[in-house]
Amino acid sequence: MTSDTTATTTPTEGDASGGRAPRPARSRAGRIRRGLAWTAAVVVLGAAGGGWWLYSHLNGNIASVDLDKAIGTDNRPAKVVENAQNVLVLGSDSRAGANGALDHGDVSGARSDTAMLVHIPEGRARATAVSIPRDTLISRPECKDKDGRNVPAANRVMFNSVYSVAGPACVVKTVEQLSGIRVDHFVEVDFAGFKGLVDALGGVTVTLDRPMSGAKGGLKLDAGTHRLNGTDSLKFVRTRYGYGDGSDLGRIGLQQQFMLAMLSEIKKQDALGNPARLYKLADAGTKSLTTDSDLASLTALSDFARSMKGVDPSTMETIMLPVAYDKVDPNRVVIAQEQASQLWEALRTDQKIPASAKDSPAKGGSGKAPKEPKASPSPSAG
Repeated sequence: MTSDTTATTTPTEGDASGGRAPRPARSRAGRIRRGLAWTAAVVVLGAAGGGWWLYSHLNGNIASVDLDKAIGTDNRPAKVVENAQNVLVLGSDSRAGANGALDHGDVSGARSDTAMLVHIPEGRARATAVSIPRDTLISRPECKDKDGRNVPAANRVMFNSVYSVAGPACVVKTVEQLSGIRVDHFVEVDFAGFKGLVDALGGVTVTLDRPMSGAKGGLKLDAGTHRLNGTDSLKFVRTRYGYGDGSDLGRIGLQQQFMLAMLSEIKKQDALGNPARLYKLADAGTKSLTTDSDLASLTALSDFARSMKGVDPSTMETIMLPVAYDKVDPNRVVIAQEQASQLWEALRTDQKIPASAKDSPAKGGSGKAPKEPKASPSPSAG
């Protein structure tokens, strides 16, 4: 007969009769410790799995363009200042996907509704954004469209038509040809993504020194401070006829000031340091985001964003590419070559931009810049 088993007996594969030895008794403290360990393991694994799912979800949102493959490497400008960065930012009015539900008026197709070349000097403590008027007549280089088909070169075409005819890579190639500046990165946000970003922030605050009339479907606002949601923000940056001189050049002022207001809002909320808010922003932004292939992952975007942390929106300089009214078609503008050449050279070599390079003959139609709204830190609603 076998002896009784105690709590200190070492378990064996079985006893002499072939049966399995009973397991030792466990103390209440031991059961608690094991329970806590299993719970911790489940939490850790669950968090890791959830983190991987979130990462994969956001990563899968991002579309990308391989600029070197689309443009070629032999005909792109050389980089002059290694640690400076030049980022082409496009706001697209594509009607695809979620954009189809937005109000586009009677315009069809897709255009690069907003285009800014953002220059971040070596040291990354400040930035300059140069807006390119959409109605500027330019020479489009020979390109390949998104399907790899050749698109012939053309003269005197509107800048914003390049996107619809040949795609974003051709816009990059066009800007590089105009400026002689190597575009390091490309970021495109479409209308739905812009709206989602503003809503994820809970709105953006702007201050107007005069009212917007709401003409031709634009936003109607009294003078003063207003908290704009995503839908109204989209109308705000697209407003043309209801504010200022009604020109596309006047609208650029609205777009630049709204961009600064949005960046200030992100900084004020410490959105990049708040994981929950950061996820909301990232989810909203990446759903409608297209980048160059080097930025086409959440890791690359995060690293780039962290490297820009020293840039203060309050010191960011906004400039319109100097243009003059076209002599043949006064409804269009052409690049003011003397001023523009100075501007491009300063950015290319990471030097201070001379005042003469910022003077646009066509500003406001009279050589004077139109008054612009001010970004406001106030959260008051309007």
